[in-house]
Amino acid sequence: MVFLSLPKMAAAMFFSKGRLYYYACARLATIVPNVSHVDNSSNFLDNVPHRKHPGILHLKCVKLPPELVQAVSFWLAQSPIRDLEKKSKYFTNYLWSRKRPVELKNLRKKAQLLEEKLRKDAEVLIQQKGGSLDESDKLKQKVLTAVRKSTYHWEELKYTEELSFLYMVSRMDANYAAVRRAFHEIQKRVPDFQPKTLLDFGSGTGAVSWAAHSVWGESLKEYMNIDCSTSMLALAEKLMQGISESQELCFPGVYFRQYSPVGPKLTFDLTVSAFSLNDLPTYAQRMATVKNLWKKTNNFLVLVENGTKEGHQMVMEARDIILKEADKVKEEAHVFAPCPHHLPCPRLLRENPLPCNFLQQYESLPLSWNPSHKTERFSFLILARGSGKSMELWPRVTQPVLCRKRHVHVHLCCSDGTLQHAVVTSKKHSRDLYRCAWNSNCGDRLPILTPDIKSVLEDESTLKDQINDSQKVNTAPCQDQN
Repeated sequence: MVFLSLPKMAAAMFFSKGRLYYYACARLATIVPNVSHVDNSSNFLDNVPHRKHPGILHLKCVKLPPELVQAVSFWLAQSPIRDLEKKSKYFTNYLWSRKRPVELKNLRKKAQLLEEKLRKDAEVLIQQKGGSLDESDKLKQKVLTAVRKSTYHWEELKYTEELSFLYMVSRMDANYAAVRRAFHEIQKRVPDFQPKTLLDFGSGTGAVSWAAHSVWGESLKEYMNIDCSTSMLALAEKLMQGISESQELCFPGVYFRQYSPVGPKLTFDLTVSAFSLNDLPTYAQRMATVKNLWKKTNNFLVLVENGTKEGHQMVMEARDIILKEADKVKEEAHVFAPCPHHLPCPRLLRENPLPCNFLQQYESLPLSWNPSHKTERFSFLILARGSGKSMELWPRVTQPVLCRKRHVHVHLCCSDGTLQHAVVTSKKHSRDLYRCAWNSNCGDRLPILTPDIKSVLEDESTLKDQINDSQKVNTAPCQDQN
């Protein structure tokens, strides 16, 4: 019999637990993910490091154009608004917590349910204390009071000169970063796309035009900015002029209009609606606006909203309505990003729905109360013309990647409309897939192929047989070894 000292016993126990943990992860990596190997059909990993694999889409940190920063600083120095820091923080929180306006039919249904509940409660009290139910007016008043207290009161924002300036200070840099990230995905995946015309609905301070110019400045010839607020349009034009006294725009071809251009033949290569859908008072108006934007789209329609449940649901509503309309008129349309499928969002099918959102770091405006860097949480959708058959159906990474010793945890939204928690190891999968997963972040696409259902079932059946065999061995009586 061999006796070990306490340090050696502790080391032996540590290494044995480490091996057990590694084997458990290796076994889990075979069951959980429905993935097989890297999609190396085009040999894209030839002489390309894994940290730059084609599924990488995140941007490290977005910087505002220096001309725009100078213009903001110039107009900020001339602003007579007091308590700008306090008002900016309050306005930012208000915009983030803003919800969609309640539809009239939903309000009536809610009032009906409340009335039934209050009536039942009143009947129980009457049976206990005696009396009659002749208080219909009081009951209606109680219902109205309960509905007012439990219903979100949506208000239309009228962007005056002061509120427009406050929006610039509070949200322009964050809007620029989110839109810049969406444009980067188009540029990275379709490098041949060179748009000539841009339509921005609800243009606000013109952040979309600045972001588009930073990506496709050489090819874009026309930037059409549409906003119902004349004060916002005037501020966007001032920012576009910069600090020059000649009043020339920083880049040519920028137009500001209060109403959308009319005419079926007037279309644009790229149409955008960023943080504007929630300014429309009804669901019908939101969907009519989205349909109109799609009709004016030649190639890509980009929708960006807050990374909240409300923002994500508005984006999914637009996604569903456009795909249905395309099927009715037999048009070819597909979801370019972020969904790798046309099925219902699996995050919304849970008992506790979660928004599908992404993060983008950016350098904030040089204000005294601002930190040097901020992070914007947003939801986005890119719809494209065409069938999308040539597009790779790679799954999307939906949560931060957890890199551990000898294995990587990734949460994926797959092409079959399901969410998968994959534990990737170099031994069970491949070194290429392991290194690609290690270097991926939330929002990236993982360049993998998913096997068919038959092969997955075969793998699971053989694995179950192996587990049963191992259990039989483990339950056999132990023999003493001298």
